[in-house]
This record gives sequence, C-alpha cells and structure tokens, in this order.
Amino acid sequence: MKIRSIESFCNEFVGFVRVTADDGSQGWGQVSPYNADITMQVLHRQVAPWSLGEDALDIDRLMRRIPEKEHKFPGSYLRRAMTGLDTALWDLRGKLEGRSVCELIGGTPRRLRAYASSMKRDITPEAEAERLKRLRDAHGFDAFKFRIGAECGHDVDEWPGRTEAIVPTVRKALGDEVDLLVDANSGFSPARAIAVGRMLEDHGVRHFEEPCPYWELEQTKEVREALSLDVTGGEQDCMIPTWRHMIEMRAVDIIQPDVCYLGGLTRTMRVAAMGAEAGLPCTPHSANLSMVTLFTMHLLGAIPNAGDYLEFSIEEADYYPWQYGLFRNDPYKVEGGRVTIPSEPGWGVEIDPEWLARARYQASECG
Repeated sequence: MKIRSIESFCNEFVGFVRVTADDGSQGWGQVSPYNADITMQVLHRQVAPWSLGEDALDIDRLMRRIPEKEHKFPGSYLRRAMTGLDTALWDLRGKLEGRSVCELIGGTPRRLRAYASSMKRDITPEAEAERLKRLRDAHGFDAFKFRIGAECGHDVDEWPGRTEAIVPTVRKALGDEVDLLVDANSGFSPARAIAVGRMLEDHGVRHFEEPCPYWELEQTKEVREALSLDVTGGEQDCMIPTWRHMIEMRAVDIIQPDVCYLGGLTRTMRVAAMGAEAGLPCTPHSANLSMVTLFTMHLLGAIPNAGDYLEFSIEEADYYPWQYGLFRNDPYKVEGGRVTIPSEPGWGVEIDPEWLARARYQASECG
C-alpha cells in the first residue's frame, strides 16, 4: 500500500494533514501547533518528496528516512512537519485494522488521571487559586499545574514576589489532598532554582518543570541532584541524541516529550522506551486541546512507564481561541478529573468540516 497524496488544511495556529493511500484508505493527523502555516510548507517541500509512493504502513522506516534525506535541516520545523505525516499514517492503519492507535501500539483504552494545566502568568495568585478551585469543584480535578518565574526570565519574576506568593496561596486554597505541579519555563539559574525548589518542597509540590534553560542540561541536573521533589523536562527537545544524553546523564527525574514537537508518535515511543529502560517515568507535554492531547492519551495507554497524569489545558476561548471548534465529536470530556482514551479506530476523532472549509489548503500528490 503506497502513499498517493498528502493534503494539508491549516491556519496560523493549527494544521491538519490527510494522507491517502493508493487503495483509497485515508488517515488524519496534525503538525505541531503554532506557526502551523510555516510548518505546512516544510511538510510539502521536505517531507512529502520522501514519502509519496512509499509504503504507508512502514511508518518507522519513513520516520528514520526523512531526517537522513534532510540531514542539513536537523531542527524543529522538520520534526514538527514529520508529525503530520506520522500521525496521519497511524490513523490510517488504525482504520484499516479497526483498532484504536492505543491498541495498535500494545495498550488498552482506559481512563486517565488528568492534571489541570494553567498557561497563565498574567494572573494574580489569588485569582489563579480561585480559578483552580472552580475547576476542582466542576470537573473533579485533583492535580494542578501553574506557572512560576518568568519564561526564560533570567531570575526575574513575572512581577516581584509572584513566585513566593502563588505557591502558598494555591496550596492553602486547594488543601493538602491535591497534587501540585509547577512550571518555570526555563526561568531560573541553578542557584535560584534550588532556592525556589526548597520552597516548593516545603509546600508539598511534587513536580518542578524546566527550572533552568532547557538547553543547559548540566544546569537542570544540578537542580535535580539538590532537590527531593521531581525535576522534569524535555518538551522542547526534538533530537534523539539529545534525549539519549539527557536520559543517560539523569538530567531529570521525569521525561516530558511532546509528540508534536518531537516528530510524531513513532519517535516519541522511542524516547519513552529509552526512559523506561532507565527507570524514568514519562509524563508528556500536551499543553493545548488540539490533537496533541489525543495523541498523548493513546501513548499513555500503552507505554509501561506512563507517569501519573495527562497534561490537560484549562485555557478557555478568550486565551486560546484557536483550540476550540476543531472537532465534531469531543474527545476531551472530563469526569471526576479523568478523561477516557477513545476506543474507535484510529485516533477516534473527526475534524469539523466547517473548520476544514475555512482552512488554507495545499496538496502534494504522486506524479
């Protein structure tokens, strides 16, 4: 079965991919969010030429072949574009076999515990605490992640004192029965991260994400070795050798690959397997409600080292308007703080035809 065409539908933020095989079988996937319109140009120019006419079911071979053919372009955009092909091919295979992707990779659809993930820094500690309480009461979340520091902040907080204020404020509002996680988004030097980490430990925070510039693995390792709570990271990393080095040097306690940033499900399973061999849990990054959270749900249902939670975005339409109105069915219903991995063939979601009709369209086809 050969790949006959690769079609894309996108706006600036989100881009979906439809792959059609020579027998008419189809699958849907998605490139990485953010600058999806740029990523689609990479898909058609640097991914499609090495994929058209190739075996639609030998996904692993394609995911190894494309980076070699495009070896002069080792960075993020190529991997973000590869994700569109990879995830569409997994959907195609699932529909052919009448099984969910989770089942294809050895798992069983089930309920997953989710943590409510806040992206906001432009919010006071008191307002954030009240928002998280409302989500707890409405949807049953019992784990929450919020932001500290400033993104790539060089030890300068979003505003003076915010980090020291928000942690105790949220803990007091939610009580000791919930799990708290924080994300520093590469905001601190090792010394400042360790000092903040001691404060986090005092308030029972379990997860300290990306405390130092993510590309400085030695800095992250220094923080991990100084603290007792879990130091986590890896969402930005798209190169397999970087992942191998990160895991071998024990830079983090928990690995957090992003399926869309890394280059798709196939490559993410390789990273998860490396983590499992090293005894490291995998709690992937999935910080929006496009298909990345769905990909992550299927992954967590199958890997042996799945972490304790699924990351679940809580941002509403006023903050992330682009993540709404994408699907005809809702794969993200939260009940009792849990979501359920779809059991339908493929990813188990249908993209809204009205969204597709508004999107920018492009196609690459066999000559």
